[in-house]
Amino acid sequence: MSYLPRVVDKEIDELMEIMGAVLIEGCKWCGKSTTGLNHAKSVIEFQNPDRKQEYEEIKNTKPSLFLNGEKPRMFDEWQMYPVVWDSIRTDVDHSGKKGEYILTGSARPSEGETMHTGTGRISRVLMRPMSLFESSESTGEVKFSDIIEGKDISGVSKLSLEDLASIIVRGGWPASIEVKSDSKYRFAKEYVKSLLHEDVKFDGVERNPEKMLNVLRSLARNISTPVANSTIEGDVKNNFDDDISRPTLTDYLNTLEKLFVIEDVNVTNLNFRSRYALRTKPKKYFVDPSIATAILEIKPNDLIRDLNTFGFLFESLCMRDLKIYTQSYGGDITFYRDEKDFEIDAILRTSSGKWGAIEIKLGAGYIDEAANNLLKFKERVDTNKCGEPAFLVVLTGANYSYKREDGVYVVSIGTLRN
Repeated sequence: MSYLPRVVDKEIDELMEIMGAVLIEGCKWCGKSTTGLNHAKSVIEFQNPDRKQEYEEIKNTKPSLFLNGEKPRMFDEWQMYPVVWDSIRTDVDHSGKKGEYILTGSARPSEGETMHTGTGRISRVLMRPMSLFESSESTGEVKFSDIIEGKDISGVSKLSLEDLASIIVRGGWPASIEVKSDSKYRFAKEYVKSLLHEDVKFDGVERNPEKMLNVLRSLARNISTPVANSTIEGDVKNNFDDDISRPTLTDYLNTLEKLFVIEDVNVTNLNFRSRYALRTKPKKYFVDPSIATAILEIKPNDLIRDLNTFGFLFESLCMRDLKIYTQSYGGDITFYRDEKDFEIDAILRTSSGKWGAIEIKLGAGYIDEAANNLLKFKERVDTNKCGEPAFLVVLTGANYSYKREDGVYVVSIGTLRN
């Protein structure tokens, strides 16, 4: 299979021009190794069992030998031999050369395993499973950069409701994209199996697979909603008949974050003096919506029959793509909720200081309601403190993308790109 370009390729190229090394990190199976190889000229695969003894000897005698090879040199799953981090940092310090090394990692190593931060020498790039544009399922007719600049847009998605259901269950795993049969739905299930029985032991700690599965089930049931640890504890006990202590739950959630399986989206109310945002729990999203469907054993037809669940998982899909696109221009995403529980699904800020609000709706029948909600929101926020929103967007699973007369953008996820 030929290489499918990724949004992070441009970010990697730019960083390789100014930094000595780049770390590509993210969940397993999202394509880090393939992307890293696309930028490298030599590679060490630390997960190769045939060379484990050789690697151990180098680690214990002269770690700098790892660096010998054509540059840029890539170290796949570097966290298995954290000593290579300090070897790279030292070499970059001494040589002053740029674009020498690429590291990939699917887990953050335990604290203390590396001596130095690598600040100024090693830059980090977060990679996720494929967005719809990367998998060639979005037409890419609508650039988010055009929306930020207030330009007119137009586009027509090729994706039906059934297509979106299939994509959500399949996920953005690169290896699944070109599989035509129903076998494509097995990738997410195999990912969850690997996670439960292998990956969660990455730091040498034994974790109970069944207990971890029940935590994942609770996260899947509460996807796209703010959720407190106490809610997960109660959910695990009441619905899965399993007790979990607060320290164990904290460890399990931290582990899932270190493995890049879950990501928090924090709340903002755009009033920086208010304490309300601090009291509202973050929304926890899986890095790909297919993880939730695999855990809950949801099939595409199940989503068509249950549009409420479909809506939550569609929001998860959109948030994945928004994070990928936003990262490409140094932005970040939060959600809005005020003291009266008025909520907006996503607040997108750019590195230039521009910001806007996004409501996510699966069907065309909710577009007017969502647009009106955005216009109400614009009236509620104190623009003296946070400035005027540069854009208001209804992100939808419907087919057409356009700009309404009231200035609100209607954007089909099947037409969007960064």
